Amino acid sequence: MRAKVYYNSACPVCNAGIKNQRQRMAQCGISDIEWVDVHSNPGATSETGHSLEQVRERLHIKDDSGESHIGIDAFIYLWQKTPQQRWLAKLLRLPVIGSFAHYAYNGFARLLYRWNRMLRHW
Repeated sequence: MRAKVYYNSACPVCNAGIKNQRQRMAQCGISDIEWVDVHSNPGATSETGHSLEQVRERLHIKDDSGESHIGIDAFIYLWQKTPQQRWLAKLLRLPVIGSFAHYAYNGFARLLYRWNRMLRHW
């Protein structure tokens, strides 16, 4: 089973971030990830066990063993796989920094979700 990344291309910030990450991973020869755009395929969210709105708000990954990674943990999962970004994954796993990163990501994701809704991106 390949890992699947569930992202929302209707959010311009999210889409730019995913494009950048996909490009970085492709340059490293990482091709064992399936990228699922929930904007064009909203039914795919049923695979995550979360609602479409939850997946729109935060990045979701189902790894190759079926484990879920949400929000900053999803980014950490991707950064662990990307050689130039492994240091970032290690840094964000440190207790104090990791706690701050979760808090910051969740706050930013919430604001970004509201901004996208206000602009009617979906």
